[in-house]
This record gives sequence, structure tokens and C-alpha cells, in this order.
Amino acid sequence: MAGHDSLQAAWYGPRRAPWWTWPLAWLYRALVGLRRGLYRYGWLQTQRLPVPVVVIGNLTAGGTGKTPLTIAVVRALRERGWRPGVVSRGHGGTQRAPALLGDDPDPAVVGDEPCLIHANGIPVAVGRERPAAARLLLDAGCDLVVADDGLQHYALARDVEVCVIDGVRRFGNRHMLPAGPLREPLSRLTRVDFRVCNGGHAEPGEYAMHLSGDDAVALVDGRNQPLRDFSGRRVHAVAAIGNPQRFFAGLRAIGIDVVEHAFADHHRYLPADLDFADGVPVLMTDKDAVKCRAFAQPHWWRVPVQAELPAAFFDVLGQRAEAVRKTPGSRPS
Repeated sequence: MAGHDSLQAAWYGPRRAPWWTWPLAWLYRALVGLRRGLYRYGWLQTQRLPVPVVVIGNLTAGGTGKTPLTIAVVRALRERGWRPGVVSRGHGGTQRAPALLGDDPDPAVVGDEPCLIHANGIPVAVGRERPAAARLLLDAGCDLVVADDGLQHYALARDVEVCVIDGVRRFGNRHMLPAGPLREPLSRLTRVDFRVCNGGHAEPGEYAMHLSGDDAVALVDGRNQPLRDFSGRRVHAVAAIGNPQRFFAGLRAIGIDVVEHAFADHHRYLPADLDFADGVPVLMTDKDAVKCRAFAQPHWWRVPVQAELPAAFFDVLGQRAEAVRKTPGSRPS
């Protein structure tokens, strides 16, 4: 984690990335371009589903708020008459073959983000082969597929692309991995259908998104408590997400005295990880909570958040999906 933290400091700060990252970044850029070209010209096959596919992803490594947006998009599409399901790679899990999540999915097997999405009453399928996993959603009665973190997974043809941007950190030093945070060149932004800015200030052409959460929920018994009740109190804040500092900063913004405990993204928790031996409240993200319920303590709390966006974003997205339903395959792969 220390090496990754050092790189992130270079990506988003004034310090230059280590010399050895630059040749690797050029190689990575060339490989990304080659792979994109192989799909574009048919050397690698893209599979198209008979229903609209909405891809939600980002251009940078680390968390930008894709999963809360995915949940919000599914809910909005349901309100507009769709039966959406979510397909995911299942990062952090061991599942390889396509699988539809059941009643009590194990985050160690299927991944923490799919479990979090599924906990919101959403059909979810995971698997290394996304087209095969997505077909399980169709068999389950879904008429639209949302691909979580799927912008770079070209094997599944998409009809609508949504790119989520960290409104505070933006694109850092604008270099490719590992010299910078970019998974693809910034020119990729010109080919997406929607750009969503999470926090900070949205630029022209971007929809502003805000993550809101006013309550804490106890892991043991599900009781609610206003988050502001923790103001002025010392807490252990736990986060194994792409950008833990966003969570810590949000707690500090309402006057909570935060003791930070940042873990690597998708970290598999053990009871010892959270044994702080002082009885001080422990606050964690929803993504962490799905991995800690089995050994939760009464003073552990999760802080759920919801993605808030202009109604116009969901209206236009729904219209685009409806246009695809009427004219399948309208977007080039």
C-alpha cells in the first residue's frame, strides 16, 4: 500500500512520478491503443445483446463513485418502466465462471461491489466473461443491462457510455498508468455519451453528481442514528475503497474527530483488522460493511450514501435507452 500511496501522491500532487514509470506508461498506452484497435477492426470479437446496454466507468484508477451512480441509474430506469440488472467483473472475488447472485452472496467469492449493489434489491451477475454473465440477467427477466466499471471491457457491446469523473482530483497529472492515473488517454472522453462529475465543480458538458448520506446504520441490529450525532466525538474511520480520503474528509466536514484506517481497495477484512481495543465507534463505508457483517460488533456503523443528480440526466439516459430498444445496435462498438 505504501508504494501505491507514493505513486498517488505523484499522480495528484506537484511531485514528478518516478523515472521507471515513464517507459511503462508509454508501453501501457501502446497496448491500450492496440487492444482498442483489435476490437474496432474485428480481430477481437465484441458480443451484442438483444437489449440495451449502459456502461458506467471511468478513465482513472481508483474510486470515482461508479457504484453509487450504478445504483441510482438502476432505480431511475425502474421508475421509467425498465427491468434493469447489473453485470460486474467481481473485483476482489474469486468467482470466474458466470454466476447470478443468490440470496446471501459471499463478497469473498463474488466481490464486494456486486454484493453492495445486490443488497439494494438489484439483480446482479458476475463473471470474467461479461457477455456470458449478462445473458444470465436476460434469463432472469431483465430487459436492460448496466455494466458496472465496464468502460474498458470492450467484449460486451454497449449502447450508452457514462464516464464518472472525480470532481476534486479530476485527471491528476493526465499521464497514463503507472506514471499517472489514466487507464485510457483523455481523448477517450470525446467518445462517451455522458460525463458525470462527482463532487467539485462540474465543467461544461458534465452532469454534477453529489453523494449524500445523513445517517449511520449499526451493523449488528440495523438501528439508525443521525451521522451528526458523532460530531465532536472521536471515531475510527475505516475505508477500503479507491479513494479513502473522500470518506474521511466527509466525516471531518461535519465535525467528527477521525482516526484514519485506510486499506487497499477490495481488502478482505479479518476481525483483527478492526480490533482497536478501545470501544470507540467505528464508521465504515457500505462497501466495507458487506465484508464485516459476519463478525460485526455493536459499536460498528456503516455510512450509506446516495448519488444525487439532476432529473434531466436520468430523463435523457432513459430516452437514449428507449431509442436503442427501437433501433437495436445503433451505437458502433
